[in-house]
Amino acid sequence: MGGTSICHQLTSGAYVSEDLFELSRQLLSGETSIGDHHPLRMGTQAAIQLVTESVIFVESFANAIATRTGAGLVLVDGGSPLHAQAIFGAVRSWTDERLDTAIYTHGHVDHIYAIRNFEAEGNGPARVVAHQAVPDRFKRYELTNGYNGVINQRQFQLGGPLFPAGYRYPDETYNDSLDVTVGGTEFSLHHDRGETDDGTWVWMPQAKILCTGDLFIWASPNCGNPQKAQRYCDEWAVALRKMAALGAEFLLPGHGLPIAGADVIRGVLEDTATYLESLFTQTIEMMNSGARLDEIIHTVQPAAEVSDRPWLQPVYDEPEFIVRNIWRLYGGWYDGNPANLKPAADRALATELATLAGGADKLSERALELSNVGEHRLASHLVEMASLAAPDVAEVRSARATVFAARGQTETSTMAKGVFAWAANESTDQPE
Repeated sequence: MGGTSICHQLTSGAYVSEDLFELSRQLLSGETSIGDHHPLRMGTQAAIQLVTESVIFVESFANAIATRTGAGLVLVDGGSPLHAQAIFGAVRSWTDERLDTAIYTHGHVDHIYAIRNFEAEGNGPARVVAHQAVPDRFKRYELTNGYNGVINQRQFQLGGPLFPAGYRYPDETYNDSLDVTVGGTEFSLHHDRGETDDGTWVWMPQAKILCTGDLFIWASPNCGNPQKAQRYCDEWAVALRKMAALGAEFLLPGHGLPIAGADVIRGVLEDTATYLESLFTQTIEMMNSGARLDEIIHTVQPAAEVSDRPWLQPVYDEPEFIVRNIWRLYGGWYDGNPANLKPAADRALATELATLAGGADKLSERALELSNVGEHRLASHLVEMASLAAPDVAEVRSARATVFAARGQTETSTMAKGVFAWAANESTDQPE
């Protein structure tokens, strides 16, 4: 299918991989389930796939791509603080060429940290290139470090509310496009908004290699994350169609496995664009008809012809969250329900409803009944109201932990699982 396994070229104990292109083929065909190779699984290892004689793909939680040019190494992305050393070690097991240039596909913290490892070798600073919005992202992260720490702890069930600092700011930024040449090797950088406002995708025309960053991640696009900043569904689809038209022979994504073959690459990119376009069009049409957000999120579904694709499953983000983000961008935060414009405090409403029901225990008992028959959405509302009305009652805390733990087990996306597991743990961890 393309690409050469690097296993036989590395010495014992080096960073090796199976043939990632073959595993990719199996996932694309459905022979292997995406659940068996989650594109955003947590871990601290790195594996290598040789793409051409001059380019390697380093698979990690967030991937990196390294290119030997003869005039210095070019690195596209650099992993998180947890993965930077493994990425650095993987690249160094392949080449000792000094790092000349690093390109950020965007400023998320899981893509930027290994550059420091290379610069610490004493060969001088690298040139770091990124879109002009990346520095503003870093400044926002510095402002909201604690908030982002809590988000990451909740989303990934990490052990502490840690969010990294000490960002390596870019030395050179660009607006729409930028061509970078190192040692005769061309890297064409293009800006499009999608998962982020600072996104860059990289086209290497000589080798027909496309580095998508997080514009393709082997999952329902991360276009609706409920705890993160705005995403851009319609612009993302446009970017995918631009990339699909290139005729790339290799697609190297920000997360998940590399893909080989021009027809296959065109297909996965166009199908992902169709997926986003269908969500966007339906949402905007319902907004224009005057529908409330509640009606829209319970109506809109991805286009049936692409929703079963192995690379578009809701294992990280999910369509309902994407719809909410479209509403947020084009309609603001008011959801169409006048009671929600200036609502009562959650606790006040919960206390009133508990009184009407005959006590918080009645709400929690009904929540358990609903949860047991699979009515998890209703159960979640009732048990949360019970908890707000009677936060110190052990039976209510127990019910809340049970309901949200059960709900987390039924969800498919990392984001939903994280939020519901966090809620269950909150109630489990409270003292008697």
